[in-house]
Amino acid sequence: MSVAALVDLARAAEHLGYATAWLPDHVLPPGEYGATFGGVYEPLVAIGHLAAVTERLRLGTSVLVAPLRNPFVLAKQVATLHHLSAGRVVLGLGVGWSEQEFDAVGAEYRNRGAVTDDVLALLRHLFEAGTAPYRARRFSYQHGVFAPVPEGGVPIMVGGNSDAALRRAARYADIWQGIPASPVAFAERAHRLAELAGERNVVAALRIGWDGAVPVEQIADEVAAYRAAGATRVAVHFSAWDGTRERMEALAGALAPPLTAHHLGATSGA
Repeated sequence: MSVAALVDLARAAEHLGYATAWLPDHVLPPGEYGATFGGVYEPLVAIGHLAAVTERLRLGTSVLVAPLRNPFVLAKQVATLHHLSAGRVVLGLGVGWSEQEFDAVGAEYRNRGAVTDDVLALLRHLFEAGTAPYRARRFSYQHGVFAPVPEGGVPIMVGGNSDAALRRAARYADIWQGIPASPVAFAERAHRLAELAGERNVVAALRIGWDGAVPVEQIADEVAAYRAAGATRVAVHFSAWDGTRERMEALAGALAPPLTAHHLGATSGA
């Protein structure tokens, strides 16, 4: 996808009332970019560009592979984006799944869950104006000043349906993004999340896909069903690039009030 096409989609999403545009992340995948590995653009750099050509649209990663990044550099990049975009960045983080990609960049695959937990803990510390010294299992530091400190914090999203993912979201995240199975299964996982989170308010969200193979009315009904099951936000991954704008327009038009496109996030494979 060209840069011009990506900008056009972001502006269209904003005009249609979508809440957030999401970008995927793969650094060095074992196969060609496309349906499985998303698009070629590094998401944080792309978000910086898209923030400059939009005004209201929130921009996020769905999801950035945390163990492949230096967490101090990641924190600096995200805090800078948050400041430059007037607080429109949502940081979605995941543990990753491609062992070949981890091997290619020299990252540790087996302990990626524990590494992600430690990345999340450090990000929370830095984003909440935590100061040195910081002592943890990984990523400790004795001296240093972190800035800019994001005013109000950066919303952090963690995805996955497993118990480990729910525990991670309950402890560190502001948003949990479930994987679609059924509205009943989503409601059970959302309930479990609320139990684990206790007094912490973690928003329950979901990402579904639409490649254009089924009617827009079916997708609108699916969105409504998950909303009724407790999904505060539903992101729709327009997985086939051809006709993405047309499908975005069709879905926005198919959602009847009070369920509007403002409850949705559009995800791009660009």
